[in-house]
Amino acid sequence: MSLADFSATIFSSLRRADQRRWAHTYLHGLLITPGKKSVRRLAANTSCDPSVAQALRQFVSLSPWDFDAVMNELTHWVESHGSPPVWNIGRAVLPKRGDRSVGVDRHFSLDTGRTVNCQLGMGAFLSVGAVQFPVDWSLYLSPSWVEDPGRRNDARIPDSEQYRPLWALALRLVDRLTARTPSPYRVVVADMSDEPDVRHLLGGLAKRRRDFVVAVPPHLPVLPVGNLAATPPPISARARLSAQNTETAVVTPPAGRQRVARFQTSLVHAPGLSQGHPLGPPYRLFSEVRGPSVTGPLWITSLAHQGLPEVASIAAAHSGTADAVASLERDFGLLDFEGRSFPGWHHHMALVSAAYAYRHLKASVAASRADERCGAAGQTP
Repeated sequence: MSLADFSATIFSSLRRADQRRWAHTYLHGLLITPGKKSVRRLAANTSCDPSVAQALRQFVSLSPWDFDAVMNELTHWVESHGSPPVWNIGRAVLPKRGDRSVGVDRHFSLDTGRTVNCQLGMGAFLSVGAVQFPVDWSLYLSPSWVEDPGRRNDARIPDSEQYRPLWALALRLVDRLTARTPSPYRVVVADMSDEPDVRHLLGGLAKRRRDFVVAVPPHLPVLPVGNLAATPPPISARARLSAQNTETAVVTPPAGRQRVARFQTSLVHAPGLSQGHPLGPPYRLFSEVRGPSVTGPLWITSLAHQGLPEVASIAAAHSGTADAVASLERDFGLLDFEGRSFPGWHHHMALVSAAYAYRHLKASVAASRADERCGAAGQTP
């Protein structure tokens, strides 16, 4: 598929021909501009007309077009290239200077272990083979943004946007994907190991009958599965795992070699997650042991009756979300937009996500066709 055809498909919801033209130009600029992808540099690499920079700035920041409709088309296009077995929920930390970019605040970064001045985006990713594709985004808005009428007005934050903690943003992404996609079965995978109220996410997924593999804080209260006639008090998930012996499992990531890893694991209840059931169903708690005193993230999954190799492989594949975000930053200009308005931030995220999807899926299709040609050439007539 040519870039023109792809752009026409993904941005078909844009009502005006000039909007669709500028969408294609911006997308083209993201794909061909080396280095920093400011609007000025995108314009310079796609046209000699000095007015193009202002037109692109107007298109991404001020032009009224529907982010949700574009991401809906992108979701369908990605799914047409494969049937993703999981929905990954990840986050993007967008460092900013000053306090004028919409949603900017002090946030802790899981990747760097530091607190930074940044925007924080929660994204939904679909896996096709070894690559994860962003198909939706929600911007975290702290109370200091949603409760300040002046800030709301300057950033053009819609009245419908109120404060939502990270677990609520994750559930909103799951609900939006559910509305877009026909298949009822997807496993939700997320790293929420820094979310103190992760129980609300787990309970929300259980209520929606969504299987999940979620990294949780070590203080999550759990009960061991067994004879609970005299129910003991809950203990922390980390304490429960620390008491378990290690066992080995073969971890199979989507791409790369299988590896043998050591885990601590236990079947547990997480009290209070299921309405009408005080203890709820059994869950599997597990964590990889990486050294004498080093363990990986602590995961809990509703796939309690699947083997440890299967659920550990699902958890290991979540690292592809961080890889995708790093690629968006490095190659597609994720960090190169001021993002002072709420609509502008979402428009830029839609355009960056579309450029990433086109580049990676076009390469994947080309590789598949090359393999088919090689296979055909090797057949005996």
